[in-house]
Amino acid sequence: MSSNKAKIEALLKLVNSAAQQAIAEYENAGGDVPSIDSTELHPLDDAIDQVALKTAVRTLEGACAQLCTTLAPPSHTAINLVQVYDYACVRVALRENITNVLVDYPKGIHVNELSKIIKIDANKLARLMRLLATRGCYNEVDTDTFANNRLSLILHSEHPVRHMVSLHVEAGAKGAAVLYDTLKDSKMGYSDHPDHAAVMYANNKEGITGTFFDWMRQEDARRESYHRSMGGLNHIMGLLAVLTQFPFEKYSTVVDVGGGIGAFSLPLAKTHKHVKITIHDLPEALVQSRAVWARDCPEAVRENRIEFAELNFFTQVPVKGKDIYYLRNIIHDWPDHESALILRNVRQALGPHSRVLIHDYVLRELSRKQAEAEASTLGVSTAPEPMLPNFGVGNMRMYQQDLTMLILHNAKERTLKNSLELSTAAGLKLEKVWDFAEACVLEFSAA
Repeated sequence: MSSNKAKIEALLKLVNSAAQQAIAEYENAGGDVPSIDSTELHPLDDAIDQVALKTAVRTLEGACAQLCTTLAPPSHTAINLVQVYDYACVRVALRENITNVLVDYPKGIHVNELSKIIKIDANKLARLMRLLATRGCYNEVDTDTFANNRLSLILHSEHPVRHMVSLHVEAGAKGAAVLYDTLKDSKMGYSDHPDHAAVMYANNKEGITGTFFDWMRQEDARRESYHRSMGGLNHIMGLLAVLTQFPFEKYSTVVDVGGGIGAFSLPLAKTHKHVKITIHDLPEALVQSRAVWARDCPEAVRENRIEFAELNFFTQVPVKGKDIYYLRNIIHDWPDHESALILRNVRQALGPHSRVLIHDYVLRELSRKQAEAEASTLGVSTAPEPMLPNFGVGNMRMYQQDLTMLILHNAKERTLKNSLELSTAAGLKLEKVWDFAEACVLEFSAA
């Protein structure tokens, strides 16, 4: 057997092993494995802790994609990278609430009838729906007759992931369309200022200035959707695994820095009822946050387990001397200068036993030597050979997210080395890396 063929055989074994692990996780959680045509969510889909499933899927996706790229002609794969209009079709589905409409037609609705409801040409609509159904989003139960399935249900107006999907197909797509122009612009191309993000380059042409966050604050509906999208990240990134994997039972106070409406804190309050929580954010975010807590977790409000405190984390120090200072998807929103300001202010709040938890993607190295060095010293996972050491497409979302941060904020996801440079300069000492198979928690103490 040639060495190249041996690598293919090894990848096939990894695919089979990872698929079997995923099957076992579904069976353990719900008694059966979901079908692509399932019309209900599986119990595991909304589980707090999906680390085992995500670990299996990371290898499965990475090995499958590496097999396809290896065995397909390069021209085949190259055009597949760019001939992608899924996002445009999803945008139509979101704007017209097609999933909501189909809820009333569990056996499916013909595209001619759907066309009358949403007022889009039936022939064109059928082509969009068929593309999505080919991707496994919606089910074509008969010719030109479409119904919901497990994947399309995520696009329902009440599902939090829908708001993150909407953010990508609207703001993300708008910024991506002018990314090259921004990179070549004499003023913006070499700037790290948040005002100079690609999406704001596009907005400037419409007379909209400031940062992405300034833009989000300009409309109540847009701001509300953005905050709800942060809850969607719980599902997408498996962020709530921290509630079961990290020993919160050892701590009594948590400060949610930039906590918004409580995408992390609400589940924390329901899971660890002994913890007293402080949500720090800007005044307009706290108005929405108080309303959400009064509706979704009134017992925590009555029992004084939650307090809301205004904070500009660039200029103010959080409430001092608490056990845990939690920053989820905060540092990745800002360039290095702004991120350093945030971390230095958090550092000033720490007591001798306080911990800082930074919950973000940690970009993996493509050099196997570097990846294995990080794995041995910091405890992060490396893909087995012959896979790419960073799991390849199995970890693709973190690299796509890195570009999202560039497009929306002129910011970035960071490698471990990047994060350590920032944290060390701020007076923090890394204690542990918690690898949750997608995002990581970096645990710091005061240096």
